[in-house]
Amino acid sequence: MTKFVKVGLSVLALSAASSLQQLSHAQVAGGPATSVFKVVPTPNIRAFPFHSDLDAVSASSATDIWAVGQSGVHFDGKKWTAFALPQIAGDLTSRISGVADLAPSNVWSVGDINISQQNPNQIIEHYDGTQWSVSPGPIFQPTDQPSLEGLTAISATDMWAAGSILTTIGGFPSAFPLFEHYDGTAWTSTIDESNLNGFILGIAARATNDVWAVGDIALQATFIEHYDGASWRVVASPNPGNGLQTFFGVSAIAANDAWAVGYFVEALNQDRPQKTLIEHWDGTSWQVVPSPNVGGPNSTTTSNQLRGVIAVSANDVWAFGDTDAFGPEKITNLVLHWNGTAWAIVPSPSPNPRHTLIDDVISGGVVVPQGNLWLVGVADGFGSMVLNATGQ
Repeated sequence: MTKFVKVGLSVLALSAASSLQQLSHAQVAGGPATSVFKVVPTPNIRAFPFHSDLDAVSASSATDIWAVGQSGVHFDGKKWTAFALPQIAGDLTSRISGVADLAPSNVWSVGDINISQQNPNQIIEHYDGTQWSVSPGPIFQPTDQPSLEGLTAISATDMWAAGSILTTIGGFPSAFPLFEHYDGTAWTSTIDESNLNGFILGIAARATNDVWAVGDIALQATFIEHYDGASWRVVASPNPGNGLQTFFGVSAIAANDAWAVGYFVEALNQDRPQKTLIEHWDGTSWQVVPSPNVGGPNSTTTSNQLRGVIAVSANDVWAFGDTDAFGPEKITNLVLHWNGTAWAIVPSPSPNPRHTLIDDVISGGVVVPQGNLWLVGVADGFGSMVLNATGQ
């Protein structure tokens, strides 16, 4: 069973997805006063203007939780402690986007370095219970630009990282989905050259022969691949919009029960307003499931994005992201819950509701043990944010 659900954005220089983060940060604040969530204080390893954003979270137990992004923070059951991550500077030229916490002395993370610089590359890091260190990954051509967006673990000897790679084929730079597997000894890579401009933004594994990866084709169409234990193959997914549309997160609890989330835009060749997109796998096909939006289904000004999903059981699924319902200078957390029948918006707090400019985005989540829900992201556009709900 997967311990991690993550959603993120591609950082390849020629990827249309690389503009998505700026697009989403034109959004909003404040939330309803009553919420099952509480803001849990977390440290920022660097002072403003440096970043301590959190992109992903994973746990081996309720007393061993890691959240990563522009830095790392660890929860020991009582408090969160900040950790510096190798080659992650907090200046948005590097980031960790996925984490898998297998045990207190065995934690893996993946991400990217040298973003928007001359030699962008992926990075894989490992925590041995004492310190984080860079771990060797697959070998690529010197001119290749691999980017890792997510990480999921079935066991210590069976892990998958995924993203995309910009490589030169026939003299032209081309982007393709990238999958990397760890067998307990080394990482190996698979480049899916059959899907040009395919970007993987989220990955989740239920078993060795049941791994899902989601993303988009150049931000214009949803994109899903499945690993059956032998190979990756594309699985058809609906495209409800005519403008930008993508998946950021995926989670599976059974061979016939998986969820993918993101957003879509209805208007042709438009980038907003974005609306929540949720699709469900029933063992045969992916189908769109109606999902609510702050501002209502017919709003022409409010955008909503879902960046991740956690499926706990058939009637207990959480999705999360952000919305700009209160104006273009404010972004606020967005949380949805599935009760087995319908999706509904769940109020979620802002860490600093009195600030004039609020830029809060939830990017990762984990449930451990059942009923103890942790969500992580960014507060005010640069600080770490952690929300917790118990008894859910």
